[in-house]
Amino acid sequence: QVQLVESGGGLVQAGGSLRLSCAASGRIKRINTMGWYRQTPGKQRELVATITAGGSTNYAASVKGRFTISRDNTKNTVYLQMNSLKPEDTAVYYCNARLVVEMYEYQYWGQGTQVTVSS
Repeated sequence: QVQLVESGGGLVQAGGSLRLSCAASGRIKRINTMGWYRQTPGKQRELVATITAGGSTNYAASVKGRFTISRDNTKNTVYLQMNSLKPEDTAVYYCNARLVVEMYEYQYWGQGTQVTVSS
């Protein structure tokens, strides 16, 4: 069974930092692009950042310069370092990964972790 397990969310004051982690486990042949998305009540899930297997990154304009995505391929883990957090960063953050299982690529989601930034 393949799963993504997230950790690292919580409550922080504006200007503070948090680091999210997401570990993939199971019968995985290869991990392609990994990423983080976020969602607030009543809104669609939005992209925060992605990172390819080769390390190329992409960020939403709202987080560029404040957030850093990275991955450790030896641990099947992706990280999101969030600095200079703002109240508008408050959301449930979801890990996403495109994993090759057996012969095919599938998209998987983590269970979500709450990030709350107080003003």
